[in-house]
Amino acid sequence: MKRLGLFCLCLLQFSCNSQKEEKINGLSFVGSREEVKQEHVEPVLRTNANYVAIMPFGFARDLNSPNIIFDTDRQWYGETRRGAKQYIELLQKNGIKIMLKPQIWIWRGEFTGDMAMNSDEDWKTLEESYSDFILTYAVLAEETKTEIYCIGTELEEFVKNRPRYWPMLIEQIRKVYKGRLTYAANWDEYVRTPFWKELDYIGVDAYFPLSEERFPTIEELKSGWQPWKTKLIALSEKNDRPILFTEFGYRSMDYTAKKPWLVDRNNMEVNLDAQADATKVIFEEFWNEDWFAGGFVWKWFINHSESGGAMDNRFTPQNKPAETVIYKNFTKFK
Repeated sequence: MKRLGLFCLCLLQFSCNSQKEEKINGLSFVGSREEVKQEHVEPVLRTNANYVAIMPFGFARDLNSPNIIFDTDRQWYGETRRGAKQYIELLQKNGIKIMLKPQIWIWRGEFTGDMAMNSDEDWKTLEESYSDFILTYAVLAEETKTEIYCIGTELEEFVKNRPRYWPMLIEQIRKVYKGRLTYAANWDEYVRTPFWKELDYIGVDAYFPLSEERFPTIEELKSGWQPWKTKLIALSEKNDRPILFTEFGYRSMDYTAKKPWLVDRNNMEVNLDAQADATKVIFEEFWNEDWFAGGFVWKWFINHSESGGAMDNRFTPQNKPAETVIYKNFTKFK
């Protein structure tokens, strides 16, 4: 009888462990002018990533323009529907799961969170244009059996000013796409996003400021995470949804954790160790947590041998110590 009880206990534990979802160990795959080939996929496989974010783009003329232009012959191949489909299908052949994450680019790189219309008529035009954009790719997500679909990225003013639109959009998306949904809120936006319970993940672009120091230590980085981590846990519990870092990463430069969202091409000194340390800490702080689903490293270029390197102070971890950190943790947290 004791043996039977022990067997049942072991069976129960096995069942619980088997139901526990794998961590999303993802890379943000940058669209290119060219088709993706197997030689471009091999470096992704070497990181032990199990997910890739594919990011087709729509374009707006300025922050007040209501028209989203997308899927045109003037775009790079990887930014179009045809290119996104080709990227997805080759990655899937290699056993990689997908988050499809269509995004908006505003001319001159203006911040999408500040996108706001000047009239109600323009807001309605934007709603129609954005719906066309996002539903086009929702159909592609269903067609390719993509695991996760991201319905928007860093659109705080749009979300705040049109609160009735977003639940209706989510309902429309769910009619054509049967997978899991998220929205990529900026690090200073996510607490005000009103529709988390209507999605499957609380998506956060995790560029949280952690340290003012030029050369932050591991201990300082860990300490810097604690107040943000407390808020993330509270939001996850309140909405009964896991947190997903729809983007995370650091530039390989001094002061890497001071304002991690900066994309300006300044002359900050290259600091490969700071990027590696900050990347190591984010894995140590989050990947063991049950309420945390995983995340997508920002960002990964398809031509691996030509990307990153010892003289590069940009976000990509490619050919830098941070790439080794990612490999070790993607291997550890499967």
